Amino acid sequence: MQEETSEIKEIIREDIWGSIKDFMNLGIHLGEGEKSIHLTVGLLLLLTIAFIVTKFLLKWLRYLFTRKMEQEDKQKFSSVFKFINYVIYLVVVLVTLSAAGIDITLIITASAALFVGLGLALQELFQDILGGIFIIIDKSLQVGDIVEVDSKVGKIFEIKLRTTRAITRDDKVIIIPNHKFISDIVHNYTQNHRTTRESVKVGVAYSSDVDLVTKLLEEVAAEQRQVLKNPKPFVLFDDFGDSALHFSLHFFTNDSFGDPKIKSDIRYKINTKFKENNVSIPFPQRDVHIMQHQKPQEK
Repeated sequence: MQEETSEIKEIIREDIWGSIKDFMNLGIHLGEGEKSIHLTVGLLLLLTIAFIVTKFLLKWLRYLFTRKMEQEDKQKFSSVFKFINYVIYLVVVLVTLSAAGIDITLIITASAALFVGLGLALQELFQDILGGIFIIIDKSLQVGDIVEVDSKVGKIFEIKLRTTRAITRDDKVIIIPNHKFISDIVHNYTQNHRTTRESVKVGVAYSSDVDLVTKLLEEVAAEQRQVLKNPKPFVLFDDFGDSALHFSLHFFTNDSFGDPKIKSDIRYKINTKFKENNVSIPFPQRDVHIMQHQKPQEK
């Protein structure tokens, strides 16, 4: 039995395993020693297996990373994962070439210099992509939000991986690089809720009845259709100006994107109410004193 077992092991080691090794070593063999290059069937098989394993691993990581995202957000990451795939496949090829005995030092050196140059040239592009990733993941910006960037107010209608598109109050589309949302101060009017507080300022003559002015402003707010009844509008007596008493009417609206139109309507009604009740809006007044200098008398 021991002799038969030894014979079987010998057959497996020399015949079967030896045949597999010979088959794996088939290919191109150049040079000898440390500088030899071997492109064999085994190496190509290893490269194929590495590609397959890498593909399934990346697919699993992509699923793990995007499983809680909406379908639209998942599609935005397709270009990012494609880029990652290319980089990893390149690494696998370089490792395979190194295992074949090919000196990849020059390739790595040239690639490093190339990637440094590309990194410097495309620095802002990478910042935009990172900004887009952060926006999609933490939901700091959503379609329908009203934002103010560089003194421009716009309503977001599309968020992409590199840029965000918004339409302004005069129906012009602005394209905002995503790095703006992580490097600059951005006002999001509707981040927490859709309701915002707006105000209209007005000045009246010093002889005006301040209680009447307050009542008229409150009536204007109550009659305005776009002004919310709750929270209730209120009036503030802001200051004693040089030539007027300054008031401000504060109100709440759920249409902050269209608030210039709402404020314009309120100003029209304030002007009408004030005229009906003899409340005047003064213009700036200045006292000018003219000093006359007498000529000296001749002797």
